[in-house]
Amino acid sequence: MARTKEFDEDEVLTKAICVFTSKGYNGTSAQDLVDQLGISRSSLYDTFGDKHGLFIRAINKYRAESTAEMIDFIERTGDAKKSIRHILQHALDDSVGNKLNGCLLVNSTIEMAAHDAEIAAISADNMRMVEDVLYHAIKKGQQDGQVSQEHSARSLARFFFNTLSGIRVTIKAGGDKKIYDDIIKVAISTL
Repeated sequence: MARTKEFDEDEVLTKAICVFTSKGYNGTSAQDLVDQLGISRSSLYDTFGDKHGLFIRAINKYRAESTAEMIDFIERTGDAKKSIRHILQHALDDSVGNKLNGCLLVNSTIEMAAHDAEIAAISADNMRMVEDVLYHAIKKGQQDGQVSQEHSARSLARFFFNTLSGIRVTIKAGGDKKIYDDIIKVAISTL
């Protein structure tokens, strides 16, 4: 007779996101996971297969939640400039407050994409997803006259995805918040 799980998988994945964001994939040991997730080593392996399986599930949860949050905000505001400013500002505020941790997707792309095909594929898919979300907001803004048509919506979406990722990477090196406020101000001026 199979044992019933004594933990909530979603809660464990949320904790795993925090551990992997804080320590990175390579810096996280199986013991770290056992200690931080509050589950036994056997439960970890029975449920997720191994550390990599847990990591993939955690990064996919993080990606789905982050993208859903972004889409929800854009749909609620209906204003491309305000939405994009909010997304960039949120990344800045989150990264400044969490400088050593950063964004799980950006961190994982930097740490692993060059030698882990599955992470590279997830990163590339995430880039396309976020770019598409930004593209639709910008395209609608151009149609409504809120956003300049000097650049194509696709080019702007790529620019803003890169700006968003760049903010998250460069904040880890430090710098005054004013620097990043300037970056956002200049980026928004392209709209």
